[in-house]
Amino acid sequence: MDIIKNGYSVISILNVLLAIAVIFLERRNVGVTWAWMMVLLFLPGVGFILYLILGQNLSRRKIYRLKDDKRRIVDTLVEQQKEDLRMNRIPYHDPDTADYQDMIYMNLSSAYALYTQDNEVEIFTDGNEKFDALLRDIREAKDHVHIMYFIIRNDSLGQRLVDALTEKARQGVQVRLLYDDIGCSSLPRRFFHNLREAGGSVAAFFPSRIPYVNLRVNYRNHRKLVIIDGQIGYVGGFNVGNEYLGLSRRFGYWRDTHLKLAGGSVLHMQALFFLDWGIATGDQVLIEPRYFPLGQHPGRVGMQIVSSGPDSEWQQIKNAYLKMIVNAKEHIYIQTPYFIPDESLITALKMAALSGVDVKIMIPSKPDHKLVYWASFSYIGELLQCGVQCYLYEKGFLHAKTIVTDGKIATVGTANIDIRSFKLNFEVNAFIYDTETAVKLKETFENDMLHSRWLTLTAYERRSLLHKFREPCARLLSPIL
Repeated sequence: MDIIKNGYSVISILNVLLAIAVIFLERRNVGVTWAWMMVLLFLPGVGFILYLILGQNLSRRKIYRLKDDKRRIVDTLVEQQKEDLRMNRIPYHDPDTADYQDMIYMNLSSAYALYTQDNEVEIFTDGNEKFDALLRDIREAKDHVHIMYFIIRNDSLGQRLVDALTEKARQGVQVRLLYDDIGCSSLPRRFFHNLREAGGSVAAFFPSRIPYVNLRVNYRNHRKLVIIDGQIGYVGGFNVGNEYLGLSRRFGYWRDTHLKLAGGSVLHMQALFFLDWGIATGDQVLIEPRYFPLGQHPGRVGMQIVSSGPDSEWQQIKNAYLKMIVNAKEHIYIQTPYFIPDESLITALKMAALSGVDVKIMIPSKPDHKLVYWASFSYIGELLQCGVQCYLYEKGFLHAKTIVTDGKIATVGTANIDIRSFKLNFEVNAFIYDTETAVKLKETFENDMLHSRWLTLTAYERRSLLHKFREPCARLLSPIL
């Protein structure tokens, strides 16, 4: 009995010390602090272990390191473009882009997101079409294929991708494949064996140092990037697996949004890939003509590639989302599978709706993560009272991460509207300053409305008592979901 009492006393002391660290040392968001305090209070001992695994703060650690010469090149390019923006020296191909110059400047200052407007954009909303195009471009690669996915499944699509990469490696094409260790935890060890044997390079992001234990499990590289010959880039929401082709019995049709890019934006994707590759392998960014080919591209779409991650306190993608919402005058169309906004985003959406802006939010009608889904509904209910319209996509599972405002600018990428994407995951989004592309994405949203159920305030208020109980409970934990 004394041993049990002593053990409990030790756990209690550890809980108190950890609570002090959470409050005074980490300088976290108040909501996150209270969420962890609840975990420590109601799950003593277990809460301590959970915090060690899930609660680490990377924002003070500079995990991306560039040599001084490369850092000077980046800083010089950024400062030159900032000066051009301040002096209004950039002739925009789309005149409406001038209205968003402050947003371009913000992304440039906080995320080193250089603005380019020589881009071409192709939009994919169907997995079969996206992967057919991707595999075709891989087969036609001449010099290199750099590829990063959060999830790669051990199924027919995953095997098709690896087989295509293996064939290119045998032909002498440089293949680098980066995957997230948590997202691909179910892959067998020999899955990439043939690719490695053919000369391809494979690495895991934040791999586990101890079998079955990963103290960085909460920090996931959620990016999906492909760069081929420094000329073609892919970015968006699709991972690699049969469910993304609509072959899952659980989800049925998989509705996502992905972009195929050509132009200057691809070079920024290339640089981001090398930074992530450097974390996984220790290799430095390689600034060589084969990887960063110069020359003007005939495209005319303005774009910034914005990345964010838990190593930064700026929350670059969230701030860009906020800027789009605050600047909107006519409409805001949002598609996201997970909707857990922080206070700044929910306030901005309320202000927009109360100001007469047409705010529409689309989420899936079926959950893949129930706790997150219940929390999402608590925020949706709050917004419905301000005039925001919500649509529940019913054709299959909606996984797109898209925002369009005023039919002038848009963003597509990997970041959801949730605190995990803003603070915990490594994410990347393309911010597009082009009326034609924005209108296409707006029309896509409107077409998806035909396959959605409108959730009215009246219908929401009639939800069951069980739903009413679940939502606030899930919301209390939303800062750490």
